[in-house]
Amino acid sequence: MNDLLSLFLLCIGASFIQRTTGFGFGIFIMTLLPSIIGSYGEATALSGILALTTSAIIAWRMRKLIVWKKLIPILVTFIVVSTAAIFILTRIEGQLLNRILGAVLILISIYFCLFSQRIKLRPTKRVMFSTGTLSGVMGGLFGMQGPPAVLYFITVEDDKDKYMATVQAFFLLGNLTMTLVRAFNGFVTLSVSIGYLIGLGGVFIGSSIGGYVFSRIPKHIFRYVVYAYIGISGLIIIINA
Repeated sequence: MNDLLSLFLLCIGASFIQRTTGFGFGIFIMTLLPSIIGSYGEATALSGILALTTSAIIAWRMRKLIVWKKLIPILVTFIVVSTAAIFILTRIEGQLLNRILGAVLILISIYFCLFSQRIKLRPTKRVMFSTGTLSGVMGGLFGMQGPPAVLYFITVEDDKDKYMATVQAFFLLGNLTMTLVRAFNGFVTLSVSIGYLIGLGGVFIGSSIGGYVFSRIPKHIFRYVVYAYIGISGLIIIINA
């Protein structure tokens, strides 16, 4: 019962963060989800399906604002790389994966905390390929594809509503692809299905509260809110690594 309540509350917090900043569902929920569901592969699958649902709600409501020309190249790269990473996941021992995850997340958190405000990206093919690759590796292995993609989208799109719509379309389509690949590899199990039904209510509650907060964040400070959460995410990751 405690695990079920923990999952429900985690989904409220994760979907609230996703709706407010545009990312962070996986970073937040994966700090505890593997210990609740028992299997790391199943945890990434459940996180992906719940994040997919959160993004679907937002992307549908803001669908007219999606900037497809800035989305498609990074999305295609992400899908290819994350698919390969998920197949690799089936062949990596859990203990080794935890060590890799800890090292990667510590490096990522330090990188964003120190350099996020200095980085200026343009929607060039090279930048989109690099961002999609890094996001694909993190999404396929760890279910945390957000930070690289978010840094790209918020840098190339000044309008906060277009940013939110485009980044949620990215997460929706990316997580949909990863869910299909994870299902093929046996990670979408009965436990994942039950966990999804339990977490669904939390997703709707968190998304509703997050939407209220998002609409009241002034556009001129929104970028700094996102950067601040990147820093907070890094702190959470380091503590739990």
